[in-house]
Amino acid sequence: MTFRLTLVAAGRSSARLGERFGDDRPLDPEGRLAAERAAPGLLPLAAAELRYCSPSTRSRETGDALGFTPLVQLALRDCDMGRWAGRSLTDVMAREPTAVDAWLGDPRSAPHGGESLHAFIRRIGGWLDTRPAEDHAKMVAIADPGVVRAALMYAIKAPPHCYWNVDIRPLSTVTLTGRPGEWRLRVDGV
Repeated sequence: MTFRLTLVAAGRSSARLGERFGDDRPLDPEGRLAAERAAPGLLPLAAAELRYCSPSTRSRETGDALGFTPLVQLALRDCDMGRWAGRSLTDVMAREPTAVDAWLGDPRSAPHGGESLHAFIRRIGGWLDTRPAEDHAKMVAIADPGVVRAALMYAIKAPPHCYWNVDIRPLSTVTLTGRPGEWRLRVDGV
């Protein structure tokens, strides 16, 4: 049994410098417009038998703007950042530089009291590995960029520290094919 899962990164909810840990703001005007513009190109994904999204506001709004009508999956929530939620990286670095260094340097560290990077990647991998095993099924999931990165790390069995080396842009897509525990990354071209 093999299937295809296309991950779509949620649209933009704030300027990059305004991002905060655990940010659950809706799409900003530019993000909404970009999603509406991307909708025709992503329309074939709406035909997927199963359409999912992260529970974040921006993921749900992206799914709606694309016309996917996705089913919210709590397991696709972004990393739990504990007491850092709502704060910017700049703010946390100014107040807790040693904790930030530990968090960035050790995937099993969770100085914020939330989820470690290692646990986050395993949670997302657990979701991947429990998708319905219908042969040749097509699925789509709209998720926060961090969730897409975690899914990629799990699928290609990359060490967790590689998470920081992957840049996921809003509305970008990546496809995983295979079956639980045996994933392949597919890059589509023109």
